[in-house]
Amino acid sequence: MAPATNPTANAGNDATVLPEEGLGTPWTTRPFHRRWLENRAEALWRQFQFTSIDPAGGFFDLDSAGQPRRDTSVRELVTTTRVVHCFAIAHMLGLPGAETIVRHGLNSLWTLHRDPAHGGYRWQAGTGGEPSKQAYGHAFVLLAAASAKMAGFPEADRLLGDVSEVLERRFWESEHGASAEEFAEDWSPISGYRGQNANMHLTEALMAAYEATGDRTYLDRAESIASLVIGRVARAHGWHVMEHFNAAWEPDLDYRGSDMFRPFGTTPGHALEWSRLLSQLHVLGSERLAWLSEAASGLFRQAVTDGWDHTAGGFYYTLDYANAPLIRDRLWWPCCEAIAAAAFLGARSGDPFYEAWYRRVLNWMTTHMADVAQGGWHPELDDSLTPRPRFFKGKPDIYHLLQSFLIPLYPAAGSLGEMVRRAAGDTSAVQDSVVLPDP
Repeated sequence: MAPATNPTANAGNDATVLPEEGLGTPWTTRPFHRRWLENRAEALWRQFQFTSIDPAGGFFDLDSAGQPRRDTSVRELVTTTRVVHCFAIAHMLGLPGAETIVRHGLNSLWTLHRDPAHGGYRWQAGTGGEPSKQAYGHAFVLLAAASAKMAGFPEADRLLGDVSEVLERRFWESEHGASAEEFAEDWSPISGYRGQNANMHLTEALMAAYEATGDRTYLDRAESIASLVIGRVARAHGWHVMEHFNAAWEPDLDYRGSDMFRPFGTTPGHALEWSRLLSQLHVLGSERLAWLSEAASGLFRQAVTDGWDHTAGGFYYTLDYANAPLIRDRLWWPCCEAIAAAAFLGARSGDPFYEAWYRRVLNWMTTHMADVAQGGWHPELDDSLTPRPRFFKGKPDIYHLLQSFLIPLYPAAGSLGEMVRRAAGDTSAVQDSVVLPDP
């Protein structure tokens, strides 16, 4: 693969291009813009708070109108964990009713998703659900537990200890310094596939767990994954993030999985996500990884160079290994990651390059992806920028959107949970704690 090129190449064809000089004060310092971000975050919480709870456990997915989808009893582990994470943050900020959501989610993780016979957490729960054990899902269990602990929920301690033990005993491959990918319900191996996506989210969760507990082991694991996936492999490919690996953690450029979760080629949104995570890792004190700042900048610049449509705007979902657009659909989450990364890296560096991209992506996403008719945001657009449910239906996610609206509001000093905890004055323990039943 060719190394990343000039990030301003072809920018003259972009109708939303902004000069990097003369931008004035950053938007994130302007009171009106800060209120706008807060209002968007509040609208997301409101959309999910009163419609998503399934009394039988877990959370409903939402349809295009933001109403519960009751056409299936399957509950996704990732949905439950992300809702817990997001409403733990809401609780720290003082959102009435957020405590109820978090407790429902924590109870669902322990009694619905957790496998009392074999240990670990099922990818899906409910009739017809997929009971496999996925590193991606366990990473989000760790994130949910860490965020809930930061928010003062004592129920989080047992969950945090349990999932940490499972990750260490079942998933962690010390010889490679990264996590295995997937196992059957009884922990028999499914394949030799290794993926960076699960390890990227595990890095995010490990940093949050370190902030929640002070246990350096979590941070050491995060550094190990980043060093392998980015410091060694992405650097060798011109700051392009290789998605797929074999069991020896060698890039597998021939791998073809599902277009939705393991697509062929590279995914610019993951480079944007990694750029913020590496900057966060640097903030947490990983001084011995001197390459982190260089890598964060290189990943961001590579992604906006190759992944942004400099004519119509938006990020292509995937690129081939010659950096040409492959799946041209525009999904919401790469825009969210670009916004959060631009804010974080811009705050750390003061480089107006990031401010220009922060505004560019926000302008484009608000213009094209806001669902004016039904509220919320369209999850994906086709190449003509028309909404279509190819990969995602309804309103599938609160996690990416919420973080893109909240991260710019706080000093770039750690994970969103930690930044909110500091701003809120380190919340005290939740009153009237609910004790979860023993397995």
